[in-house]
Amino acid sequence: MNLNILFGILLIATGAFSSGSFAVPFGKIKDWEWESYWMVFSLGAYILLPLLACYIFTPNFASIIRLVPQNVIIWVFLLGAVYGVGNLSFGLALRYLGLSLGYALSLGLMLAIGTLIPPAIDGRLALMMSSSGGNLFIVGIAVAVLGVILSAWSGITKDKMISTEKKQESVSEFNLRKGIMASLLVGVAGSAMALGFEQGQPVSLLAEANGVNPLFSMIPVYLVLLAGTFMSTFVWCIFLGIKNRSYRNYIKSKNTKTLLLNYSYGLLAGLLWFSQYIFYGMGKSKMGSFTFTSWGILMALTIGFATIWGLIRGEWKGVSARVYMIMIVSLLILIAASFMIGISGSN
Repeated sequence: MNLNILFGILLIATGAFSSGSFAVPFGKIKDWEWESYWMVFSLGAYILLPLLACYIFTPNFASIIRLVPQNVIIWVFLLGAVYGVGNLSFGLALRYLGLSLGYALSLGLMLAIGTLIPPAIDGRLALMMSSSGGNLFIVGIAVAVLGVILSAWSGITKDKMISTEKKQESVSEFNLRKGIMASLLVGVAGSAMALGFEQGQPVSLLAEANGVNPLFSMIPVYLVLLAGTFMSTFVWCIFLGIKNRSYRNYIKSKNTKTLLLNYSYGLLAGLLWFSQYIFYGMGKSKMGSFTFTSWGILMALTIGFATIWGLIRGEWKGVSARVYMIMIVSLLILIAASFMIGISGSN
């Protein structure tokens, strides 16, 4: 295997661990409605941390963005806004399904759509299919989808085996129907993120031309894309805050300590979530011409890490050994698929 590709996969895997872990701090937040902690998370993940990363890694980001054609900036921003709808739905999927099943159903669709659509639009998929790596890429996607199906199947089987009371011990608002509806929306709208990354390549290339290390050249793209994501998130969370009168959460809680901890856990979730894209961008820079393979790797491994967190949080208590085995096999399949997708770009 090309060592650059292997290094890229390992960097993306680090990002996947961060992504699969970001929702864990939400379980520590007390007395806040969902829209309140999602707003704090979003402010950190979509605005504060991308700005901080730009100042650290690409201090000339403002001048770089000004040089990019306006239509590129608008297109990337709008894709970010669409992704925001998907990410809001993702928050609901986790809220109603828990980490294991929520990630499997939501990211499974994002994996397939987000990996195939961007290169189909810009022609790189056809180019790859004419090379020796094309068949391996398609097989890798198919294997990843198989892993997702098994992961979702094990999660749904788990749901049937555990009583409502047991489910709510680990997922307090468990609701299978609402969770599946949210997951379907995530898969479609959430894939706009992958398209935004590929459409933002002119920003990344211009950053490299202006002396930015290729490992960090994606960071200005994140700033533009996630600004769009924050716009749609802000509108929805403010609407819910007014509707539910939960805007009081931002200044009131049982005590000052709880209030500060809630803000801290929300921002920690934002840090974990955004960190995935620091590592993702670094790994993507190592994947050669077929950078779109990076998305499939990120999604597959994120599902795997989230499933492990689901185990740690007790979401799988009370299931049979057979269901555990299905879940473990699905994890191994997802890991194998991520390497197949990554290797395909070097052939």
